[in-house]
Amino acid sequence: MQQWREKLIGDRKFYRRLFRIAVPMMIQMGITNFASMLDNIMVGKIGTEQMTGVAIANQLVFVYNLLVFGAVSGPGIFTAQFFGQRNHEGIRYTVRFKLICCGIITVLGLIVMGSSGEPLIRMYLHQEGSTGSIADTLVYGLDYLHIVMLSFIPFAFVQAYAGTLKETGETLLPMKAGLISVLVNLVLNYIFIYGKFGVPALGASGAAIGTVAARIVEMLIIVVWTHRKKERNPFVVGLYRGLHIPKELVRKIFIKGFPLLLNEGLWASGMAMLMQCYSVRGLDVVAAMNISNTLNNLFNVVFLSIGNSVAIIVGQLLGAGRMKEAKHSAYKIIFCSTILCIGIAMCLAGASFVFPNVYETTQRIRDLAKGFILVLAVYMPVNAFLHATYFTIRSGGKTIITFLFDSGFIWCITIPLAYCLSRFTALPILPLYFICCGADAVKAIVGFILLIRGRWLNNLVEEG
Repeated sequence: MQQWREKLIGDRKFYRRLFRIAVPMMIQMGITNFASMLDNIMVGKIGTEQMTGVAIANQLVFVYNLLVFGAVSGPGIFTAQFFGQRNHEGIRYTVRFKLICCGIITVLGLIVMGSSGEPLIRMYLHQEGSTGSIADTLVYGLDYLHIVMLSFIPFAFVQAYAGTLKETGETLLPMKAGLISVLVNLVLNYIFIYGKFGVPALGASGAAIGTVAARIVEMLIIVVWTHRKKERNPFVVGLYRGLHIPKELVRKIFIKGFPLLLNEGLWASGMAMLMQCYSVRGLDVVAAMNISNTLNNLFNVVFLSIGNSVAIIVGQLLGAGRMKEAKHSAYKIIFCSTILCIGIAMCLAGASFVFPNVYETTQRIRDLAKGFILVLAVYMPVNAFLHATYFTIRSGGKTIITFLFDSGFIWCITIPLAYCLSRFTALPILPLYFICCGADAVKAIVGFILLIRGRWLNNLVEEG
């Protein structure tokens, strides 16, 4: 028992370091998701069709967001390890790589969303058992999508810069920028959605305008601060003097990073495909899932932030060659995240009885949302373990394994399961959803095996 306690529980110094990194990210993500929740509620107050249209459009935007996240994640592994070496030139190269990749993805995202938005949204529009209007939902979704696309450019810059700041230990500035961005978003949403201070009521389009403005403000704060604080961020010196990145480093980043980019893209598109499978049961299901996911995202910030902290703490230890300490730190962080989320899951379950009533929608949608939230609460500790394990394995550069572990699983197991159950059975949506979410329990077993084998303990930036 004492041996397991030493492996899984750290001392005060360990937890101070963990939460010094994780808490600012929790606050930033919590504020962002809280604002997103208020944004969602604001739109939900003006009608189910507008809320559903925005939810579908955001499912498409989510795919772009995850592609950008994947593009910065691969170089981010090297950034954290370069920082462990205090190699500022190496960090500069990784930032350039991030900016180039984000630029390419943003251009492609704008082209795809601009030319194929309508057929993509129509994939989610099914009338079975629904009370909403498909035509109205389509119009609102397209209006929102065509405006919110403008936020892609500032979002790409934020991810490239903020990710680098976090990987080099600066988590407060992204948190502050996120807070200001959220406040801007809330104020503009109130003005443009409901038509205040002489502005016409724009509904879903107003929510998109608020999002675009907030992204621009966040980008300006982070980029300007980073370049002004050159002594704190020496990697920005000469950052834009050229696009040079050593070929060997490009090769290494591509080998480790491309599976991450592909993984995030396939995982995000997999989640969109899962939603499409569930949407076969009608617009009411889409609306209810939007409500449940909005609340779930707020509660998920704890294990998401701790998972990101794994990547930073363990990545820096691996870069410094402290393998044993990296392994022990990973075990303790994963255990901490899983235990914390048992309590958080109970809070989420309690909120399921209250939160859906905030929306101006039908009782059927409220009841479905409550059921979805309870299912998510049951599986939250499993998801906490999976998330922290994923980032641990990834921090050592085992990106092929994480690719198979994450997106490979969802496309080969979860989606075929959801597709067959939704189309070839009469199973009600709630037990169907419970079964599909339960597939991740199998993945947790695989993750545990990968974790204890320890093959992820690698120094990727060791000289020679």
